[in-house]
Amino acid sequence: MNITKYPSDSDVNKALSDKEPLLVLISFDGKTVIMSHIDEAVEYHILLEKVGIDSRDIDKYFRIVLDDEGADWTFICPPDYKQIEDKQRRIKAFYRDGFTAISDVLSELGFMVGINIPKRYRRHFDHMMSDE
Repeated sequence: MNITKYPSDSDVNKALSDKEPLLVLISFDGKTVIMSHIDEAVEYHILLEKVGIDSRDIDKYFRIVLDDEGADWTFICPPDYKQIEDKQRRIKAFYRDGFTAISDVLSELGFMVGINIPKRYRRHFDHMMSDE
């Protein structure tokens, strides 16, 4: 797993020790993690730009806000995720893959916290559950 800490390892490690919230981007394959103190990057697309990645690549990452109490997942399924045309199947695949990748990364980082989907991001999640 390749972990990039912006602006530096020491800055992110200090935020971790101070129990400050972090923005975390996890590539869909779970092999790349980009993280920063939330006040340093502010938004996910800004974090990508700051580490030299085109901000238009935002839909290639699972997005979470992480602290010692939990991981809030910005649950937004890209319309072309895995080229699955059926929206409900696509969202289900995104959920399964995301839950797995996020759980693995959290474990690697030493966080044993829950993964939450805040109410404002439940639209896609609710759609997935609607025809069960």
